[in-house]
Amino acid sequence: QVQLVESGGGSVQAGGSLKLSCAGSGYDFSRCGMGWYRQAPGKERELVSSISSGGTTRYGDPVKGRFTISQDNAKNTLYLQMNSLKTEDTAVYYCAADCPRRVWGVMRVDKYWGQGTQVTVSS
Repeated sequence: QVQLVESGGGSVQAGGSLKLSCAGSGYDFSRCGMGWYRQAPGKERELVSSISSGGTTRYGDPVKGRFTISQDNAKNTLYLQMNSLKTEDTAVYYCAADCPRRVWGVMRVDKYWGQGTQVTVSS
């Protein structure tokens, strides 16, 4: 059974830092595209950052230069280092994986989600 478990959320003052972790099990996540999403109250879930199976990273404009995504394939763990946090970064942060699976010769991609971890940034 594929499972993603986030940790590392919490409360911090503006300008501070947090590091989120996402521990995966039940799959070799080095084969997957991984990402961090967030959802603030009353807003839609948005992509914060992603890393492909080849190591290519992307960041949403609001977090460029402040957040860093990384992956430890030996530990099946995804990270998000968040620096210079702002009040607008307050949200529930979710880890996600897009994992390939071959079904009857056709490649499919299954998406898995973690349960989310709350990040609260106060002024």
